[in-house]
Amino acid sequence: MSSDAAAPALSCPLPLAGSDRILLGHGSGGKMTAGLIARCFLPAFRNEYLEALDDQAVVAVDGARLAFTTDAYVVTPLFFPGGDIGTLAVNGTVNDLATAGARPLYLSAAFILEEGFALADLERIVASMQAAAAAAGVLVVTGDTKVVDRGKADGCFITTTGIGLVAHTQRISADRARPGDAVILSGPIGDHGMAIMAARADLELETTLASDTAALHRLVADVLATGAEIHCLRDPTRGGVATALNEIAQRSKAGIVLDEAAIAVREPVRGVCELLGLDPLYVANEGKLLAIVPAADAPRVQEAMRRHPEGCEARVVGEVVEDAAALVVLKTTVGGRRIVDMLQGEQLPRIC
Repeated sequence: MSSDAAAPALSCPLPLAGSDRILLGHGSGGKMTAGLIARCFLPAFRNEYLEALDDQAVVAVDGARLAFTTDAYVVTPLFFPGGDIGTLAVNGTVNDLATAGARPLYLSAAFILEEGFALADLERIVASMQAAAAAAGVLVVTGDTKVVDRGKADGCFITTTGIGLVAHTQRISADRARPGDAVILSGPIGDHGMAIMAARADLELETTLASDTAALHRLVADVLATGAEIHCLRDPTRGGVATALNEIAQRSKAGIVLDEAAIAVREPVRGVCELLGLDPLYVANEGKLLAIVPAADAPRVQEAMRRHPEGCEARVVGEVVEDAAALVVLKTTVGGRRIVDMLQGEQLPRIC
């Protein structure tokens, strides 16, 4: 390389943890997000509901149990194979309610729009949201709209809040996993994250990748209807399966052992992950469910999942074990074992 050649732009995938500024990694859903929550938000707002660190809060109001959640969507590109920011906003909020075993009822939607954003694109997003809400059986009952200067919002950001009714009596939470429990995964992983990445990078693939975005509350309702004891439910979005299971292990003070051979990854997803040097365990999903249940209940939970298109490939992928270090360990297909840590830094920014 000649001395006057332009130097390549370099960036660190694992930013220094001691930064006094917000970094992309703080939005990853992994270790940096957990650190930010522990530093800024928990001390300020500490209460019994927030300390559960679930994807929603379950609160009692006049004898009724309600699940309450909120989420923001900043995905890029706004439109991608299998969905768009509108379908994500509805399905993602519905699924956060579903992981408490709630029946979603009502949503709010707040839009931050950039000056100059095409009205046709906004109408397309709103139509997608309406269709997703109708399919899920929820109503969008209130909202807000703000417009910011050009270059300040990347087109469109959406924040959704949801309320659902918890009709069962179980306590489903990340701190409920117990040694001997089975870990069930509803289907192949990595579809959403790799569909976004392929669209963002304009990759020319022989097979089309599509997001797995879907509402999972009816699948959860059928699981509850089996009468099985449900300890934990999670939709492994940001940070993927690895980060979701690490959160459960740490909250439950137990270890989790995964079987790599049992974790399904579609070949197109595996191929793009290998091309980009990514681990499917850390790639975001938007239509998959993790369930941790007593081993004796696993067969009927799996059977109930398999009656749904979203769970037709459900299988047991691991078990909860006694481990004071609360590690997630993967039994590899070649007979070894490796620790699967929580996501560090930001693997795929702006993924949901």
